[in-house]
Amino acid sequence: MQDTHDQGMRDPGGYAPDAVETAAQRFWQDTRAFEVTEDAGKPKFYCLSMLPYPSGALHMGHVRNYTIGDVISRFQRQQGKNVLQPMGWDAFGLPAENAAIKNKTAPAKWTYKNIEHMREQLKRMGFAYDWTREVTTCRPEYYRWEQQMFTRLMKKGLVYRKNSVVNWDPVDQTVLANEQVIDGKGWRSGATVEKREIPQWFLKITAYAQELLDGLDTLPGWPDAVKTMQRNWLGRSQGLDITFDVEGQAEPLTVFTTRPDTLMGVSYVAVAAEHPIAVRAAESDAGLAAFIESCKSGGVSEAELETQEKRGYYTGVDAIHPITGEKVPVWVANFVLMGYGTGAVMAVPGHDQRDWEFAQAYSLPIRMVVVDRGVLDALAEMARDLGNGESADATQNALDGGQTDAYATSAAVETVRSFESDIQQVGAYNEHGYLVNSGDFDGLDFDAAFEAIASRLEAAGRGARRVNWRIRDWGVSRQRYWGCPIPVIYCPTCDAVPVPEDQLPVVLPEDVAFSGVQSPIKADPAWRKTTCPSCGGPAERETDTFDTFMESSWYYARYTSPGADAQVDERANYWTPVDQYIGGIEHAILHLLYFRFYHKLMRDEGLVNSDEPATNLLCQGMVIAETYFRKEDDGSSTWFNPADVDVQRDERGRIVGATLRDDGRPVEIGGTEKMSKSKNNGVDPQAMIARYGADTVRLFSMFAAPADQSLEWNEAGVEGMARFLRRLWRDVAAHAESRPEAGEGDVLARKTLRRQLHETIQKVTDDIGRRQSFNTAIAALMELLNALGRFDDASADGRALRQEAFTAVVQLINPFTPHIAHALWQTLGHGETLVEDAGWPAVDTTALVRDSLTYAVQVNGKLRATIEVPAAASKDEAEALARSVPQVAAQLEGLTVRKVIVVPGKIVNIVAG
Repeated sequence: MQDTHDQGMRDPGGYAPDAVETAAQRFWQDTRAFEVTEDAGKPKFYCLSMLPYPSGALHMGHVRNYTIGDVISRFQRQQGKNVLQPMGWDAFGLPAENAAIKNKTAPAKWTYKNIEHMREQLKRMGFAYDWTREVTTCRPEYYRWEQQMFTRLMKKGLVYRKNSVVNWDPVDQTVLANEQVIDGKGWRSGATVEKREIPQWFLKITAYAQELLDGLDTLPGWPDAVKTMQRNWLGRSQGLDITFDVEGQAEPLTVFTTRPDTLMGVSYVAVAAEHPIAVRAAESDAGLAAFIESCKSGGVSEAELETQEKRGYYTGVDAIHPITGEKVPVWVANFVLMGYGTGAVMAVPGHDQRDWEFAQAYSLPIRMVVVDRGVLDALAEMARDLGNGESADATQNALDGGQTDAYATSAAVETVRSFESDIQQVGAYNEHGYLVNSGDFDGLDFDAAFEAIASRLEAAGRGARRVNWRIRDWGVSRQRYWGCPIPVIYCPTCDAVPVPEDQLPVVLPEDVAFSGVQSPIKADPAWRKTTCPSCGGPAERETDTFDTFMESSWYYARYTSPGADAQVDERANYWTPVDQYIGGIEHAILHLLYFRFYHKLMRDEGLVNSDEPATNLLCQGMVIAETYFRKEDDGSSTWFNPADVDVQRDERGRIVGATLRDDGRPVEIGGTEKMSKSKNNGVDPQAMIARYGADTVRLFSMFAAPADQSLEWNEAGVEGMARFLRRLWRDVAAHAESRPEAGEGDVLARKTLRRQLHETIQKVTDDIGRRQSFNTAIAALMELLNALGRFDDASADGRALRQEAFTAVVQLINPFTPHIAHALWQTLGHGETLVEDAGWPAVDTTALVRDSLTYAVQVNGKLRATIEVPAAASKDEAEALARSVPQVAAQLEGLTVRKVIVVPGKIVNIVAG
């Protein structure tokens, strides 16, 4: 391998990335460089990037994510830590089924082929993975352990089965996720989606809701944005269960609300189509029955329920207001689902926008019962003027009764009327405020009204305070084939029975014919039929499979225990929690919440002894690129890849025009967007690696933007990184071949360069280790290389300093560009050893001491000179040196110095007039 590197040095073109990278990767593989075991003598560091779905090819988002992880891993290893960085495959899921249908193959065959290809791509990038720990979530040796966990949770009462309303595609005969319902139709079949109640399995994540909420306060290393999103998703709220009697029925109707202050504004109650009141009423009302049937169409996502047209039907039944005793009509509404809360809501159109839209559609009353401070003051003013004390009711009566002529110009009247008009015509007032038109509760603010109304209802036996959570239990059933089989057996006598642990795993057959219409395991009686483990009678297996979030919720733990005859073993407590987790913020809620939840389940099973799965989280930004398109005659757009487009730029580098290379005709500029197939603006990492080398692609992805911000792909920037690496290669080669010259050399230049070297070490260490500011670390290395290029001391001491500096540069750049670092490490005389094992360069604090400091000298705020001032100089001495500079003295001629501001080590500002 030394010959390969030396040949690259002697080539006219110098740096040969392909040869350099092939040699480095062969060395790492032959020496098993990144395989690790537990070592109590070293501090551990577990660095993990979210595992990819094996789609068949890496995209630039993968490259950026995994490069960040590799930079952190290699840096931590150079700090002397025992570093684990594993990789695996999130291999189950619907995309494999769709690809199998399209390619007329089995999902397993398609998946394993993709894994082989993507593994080679990752190796080509030079990521320092311990491949002995690789997991593939669709393998029985992996998923058997989540099956075991599920059966244990069943026995603990943390698993249950109930009917749940789902999106049902009547053509494909399958349940659709919310994102697969587009405008009320199945994304693949185009059929109108139906709401259907089917049995589903659930994990009781709500039993851990408070702990999941409180645990966020123990994660200072997680982004605030992620923690806020999780708090909102958990959605803890204090509310009230309120009981409405129902006229002519023995069973009351219960609603939950977080706004009991609006109770006096209730003008109707809305129930789900499946609610018992609606079902009973439909028995004698054909119109209502037809409406209920129509409600079965459409999706069940919160977004769709909020945006769909509000439709309803009066049941002919009235509820009784629990305080006023007034009759309140009960309507069936398409925005209420039986699976959420009690399947009924109290509707307050004046103070809830959804209720307001429904009331507008059906001409239902809209009452103002909460106002802001200004309206409350206006009402009080009017009450005083009318001589009715503080009665806001009397004021309202005066307004309604036409007794306001004398006050027609009153600002108070205008304030109240304007507020009422807005509520009636524009929309609901959703803010907290002060109660009006609420009898005994008039004038109370939100907190006081909550307390007073809750106490009144509790005393009457018609209300109870309750903490409510927005989060719902985790529905883990999927009516799909390509997933982990749910380990349950259905027996006519014993009902649902968990599969005994000694019969696990329940293996999913892989060699199947798959059409996409019906799951092969549902269609195969030989697979379904079994015997009951409790009574020995005939039984059938569950044919639903797990939500793929199940696999990705505990994969990090399995990495710690390869080959263990359990979900994890004692090695898990050495490695967990993960020290650095890396992935996109789009996973902030579901994956990261389930990830935290599953860790607590494993803790409570005695498998791990920590409360949280990851100490630090870095959410990398997206990779974006320019988009180009043409509008077609039918209104559609054809999108062109940036690699196929020639662009014209203005003097500031902005794109002002673009033409398609194939035909030379103009194309429209669509702006920068996330790389995607739909916009055809993706860049193939393999093509970039083939052209520039993996190190160049890695370096650009770390330099072009801060890690947590979007990175705009720019091939000119990639070329710039390639030039930098070629220059580094040439400079190290020239140094290696140089011989010292006689003479003392330039002592001051050596001192200046050595100070910059150790300032750079200090900065890069902080940028990578603490700030995770990788782009600024690279910029500092570029500045240091520039300084080395200007350093021309050819003496023995000068050459020794160059050796020290280039050695440090190679160590500092190694996390970013490990292949070239490996080659240059040998060129500098260190043999074929790992750069990581040489450690990290230490900062020599004595080298940081400056004999002099550079000051900027300003006269009346304008820079006039820079001066070198002895480091120990006083403010007066710095001022005197500044005023002695000829160009400064010329500016002060004829002026009176009024004030001098000296900022030590930075600036002398002379104010004169």
